[in-house]
Amino acid sequence: MLCGRWRSCRRRPEEPPVPAQVATPVALASPDGGSKRPGLRALKKMGLTEDEDVRAMLRGSRLCKIRSRTWHKERLYRLQEDGLSVWFQRRIPRAPSQHIFFVQHIEAVREGHQSEGLRRFGGAFPPARCLTIAFKGRRKNLDLAAATAEEAQRWVRGLAKLRARLDAMSQRERLDHWIHTYLHRADSDQDSKMSFKEIKSLLRMVNVDMNDMYAYRLFKECDHSNNERLEGAEIEEFLRRLLKRPELEDIFHQYSGEDRVLSTPELLEFLKDQGEDTATLAHAQKLIHTYELNETAKQHELMTLDGFMMYLLSPEGAAVDPAHTCVFQDMDQPLSHYFISSSHNTYLTDSQIGGLSSTEAYVRAFAQGCRCVELDCWEGPGGEPIIYHGHTLTSKILFRDVVQTVRDHAFTLSPYPVILSLENHCGLEQQAVMAHHLRTILGDALVTEALDAQNPEELPSPEQLKGRVLVKGKKLSAARGEDGRILSDQEEEEEEEEEEAEAAEQRRRAKQISPELSALAVYCCATRLQTLRPNPVPPQPCQVSSLSERKAKKLIREAGNSFVRHNARHLTRVYPLGLRMNSANYSPQEMWNSGCQLVALNFQTPGYEMDLNAGRFLVNGRCGYILKPAPLRQPDTTFDPECPGPPRTTLTIQVLTAQQLPKLNTEKPNSIVDPLVRVEIHGVPADCARKETNYVLNNGFNPRWGQTLQFQLRAPELVLVRFVVEDYDTTSPNDFVGQFTLPLSSLKQGYRHIHLLAKDGASLSPATLFVHIHVQRF
Repeated sequence: MLCGRWRSCRRRPEEPPVPAQVATPVALASPDGGSKRPGLRALKKMGLTEDEDVRAMLRGSRLCKIRSRTWHKERLYRLQEDGLSVWFQRRIPRAPSQHIFFVQHIEAVREGHQSEGLRRFGGAFPPARCLTIAFKGRRKNLDLAAATAEEAQRWVRGLAKLRARLDAMSQRERLDHWIHTYLHRADSDQDSKMSFKEIKSLLRMVNVDMNDMYAYRLFKECDHSNNERLEGAEIEEFLRRLLKRPELEDIFHQYSGEDRVLSTPELLEFLKDQGEDTATLAHAQKLIHTYELNETAKQHELMTLDGFMMYLLSPEGAAVDPAHTCVFQDMDQPLSHYFISSSHNTYLTDSQIGGLSSTEAYVRAFAQGCRCVELDCWEGPGGEPIIYHGHTLTSKILFRDVVQTVRDHAFTLSPYPVILSLENHCGLEQQAVMAHHLRTILGDALVTEALDAQNPEELPSPEQLKGRVLVKGKKLSAARGEDGRILSDQEEEEEEEEEEAEAAEQRRRAKQISPELSALAVYCCATRLQTLRPNPVPPQPCQVSSLSERKAKKLIREAGNSFVRHNARHLTRVYPLGLRMNSANYSPQEMWNSGCQLVALNFQTPGYEMDLNAGRFLVNGRCGYILKPAPLRQPDTTFDPECPGPPRTTLTIQVLTAQQLPKLNTEKPNSIVDPLVRVEIHGVPADCARKETNYVLNNGFNPRWGQTLQFQLRAPELVLVRFVVEDYDTTSPNDFVGQFTLPLSSLKQGYRHIHLLAKDGASLSPATLFVHIHVQRF
């Protein structure tokens, strides 16, 4: 399976080994052997060892880490020879895994003072010498200053090249480098030979506790020189045996017959059996030319076992329909016809009691496809409104800084409209300042008047609003208060009503709205939802209601179909209860079942709720808008999520094997996972279910199950399927290993690989599940 030769790679003394919890991808050497260092061979193969930027990173740089106005510390940063991880000094030495960050975990690299930290604390360093490395998940940004502008640029350019290389790597390359990295670590005396003791160490590193007798027999079968050492071709043979995929070989031989190669018609037969009814001979030929490794076979339009494995491990062989990874849905329907990725308390990076407020939280939300963000606006000093979680110890940020962040980052991932949900606690003067900042900073991107003068109340489509920003806020009513000031319809959120600490004066001021701010609420006019009963004068489509999760659940339970009909025409925002002090989330699925569009979650809090959100918005180009199923868009629909009708679909999932699961405790070599797989169905209440396999003892490398799980579904168009791998424990709750969530409507049938994700959504490559999926509709 491996196509290069492993060589010794001596590490610099101060560099720790690559830890085992993350699969570090890099390609193998070319067949002629190349460099003696496995990481450098990969760089050479891609032309990166001659790249001056990468060479400078390999030598290392002393960069100043900036954390506050007074905390500036010089640290050594050096690209490791795998080409895709960076080692860095720490003041207090820690475990090896705590001295490394991985290129695959980088969200973005920004030049100059383009982070909140550098804008606040980087004034002593010229922007040309500064860069920010932003990570996926909750890890804090790394704000750095180099000694020269050129050195800073080398890191910016070098990291960009390495990230591009990572994105271009196949699953096969990731797996090859992953195993070679551990080979180097296991070779304790660095002599390019492997004793049985070193082989046993390698097996533990890659998460398998193999029986000593079996391991030794395999070792001796490969020890052709009979000297109790494996080297060169012997090591390659051992790895080929270790990485064998008997289940894939069996499938391949079912279609290839005695000649052990797939012809184009045989490959087409396999594709048809996979459920790809539109596949053609031309498509089968294209797959051979794309994934076959053997040039002779490719010339004769044949696919070998290696090419077949390459195909099944590719995005085309994955569980997600490749056609759904770009924008494929109709984007010309009214906004109310879409689920819209939405964030609650977007400014927070932690809990809502004492967490840090940061503009970086908005950047991260946009990077995850969020299209509706929340701004809790309060009176600030010097006439400038601030944003924070009122009456708590959360830190404060300026309203204008958040608006600038929206301008700079809102459309980097998705071109479709962004909604700013204002929770306004400011007086009239600072409301006018808010309106001024919105107009001057956002400019033409801000929607200030109806797009269609003939139908000013009708909601436009995402396509019509590309690149535009909408304000959700209170709108002036015709009534005037005793003091002559115009009062708005109240949209008091329940959590605010429950806070006894809020002074009467603040409540009074919150009911007022300035004409300047009111004018910006064009298509998202905040209104209290009074009733779902038929009204002689139906509310306008531009009226938006905000409901706590408790109120939304009550409406779902007591007026299911009426709530669905309301949401077919109007936007509804749902937010977590204020009692969730640790910023925990509720399940968004219940709200989507009733057609609620703006189901707001705490993006800073990982968990299955955010996994569901990521799964819901995984497809349609990750643009943050998903067209609701037809029954949730029809104004006269009879659909009720509490009474969805009889089963219409059977989903059958055969869990076959897993590959290269991550170690959970990398500092304990003997710690091996006992994996089990759980498949969860999230949909209407009658469809919700979970079933799991048995656990496999002491094998996270290539565990086998072969167990079938079956589900009956009543509303399949709303179903999300979540695959979860856990480490079984008899005495305590199972530990999370990885997961992947996707809509049933985007789940491909047949033999598929599930590419697992970590808690924070980062890839666990090369960790996969191998399953067979069958969907029967009736």
